[in-house]
Amino acid sequence: MSAQHLLRALAWPPHHRLDVQPRHGMLVICSASDGLHQVGSRGDLPLPANARHMCRIEPGQPVLLAAIVTHDLLVVHSVSTVVRLLADLHTHLAGAGNEH
Repeated sequence: MSAQHLLRALAWPPHHRLDVQPRHGMLVICSASDGLHQVGSRGDLPLPANARHMCRIEPGQPVLLAAIVTHDLLVVHSVSTVVRLLADLHTHLAGAGNEH
């Protein structure tokens, strides 16, 4: 997966070592000098099959990438996670609007 604009913001050049961990239904990618993965020579991000499977991210499925520059992190959200979070937010906002 290419994310060159986010990689530039994080200052992660090609071959930068990374750790990729599934957490709460998303993939959290961070710098790791001893990381098993690395940024590809063309700015590709590794998304290991076992980690994708744990987060229910299917090959070719659209994802939402979010760089958290202040914490040197990149987070990969599945479409189903984004839909669920937005539904929860909209339900909360609709309920908050009925209180006034």
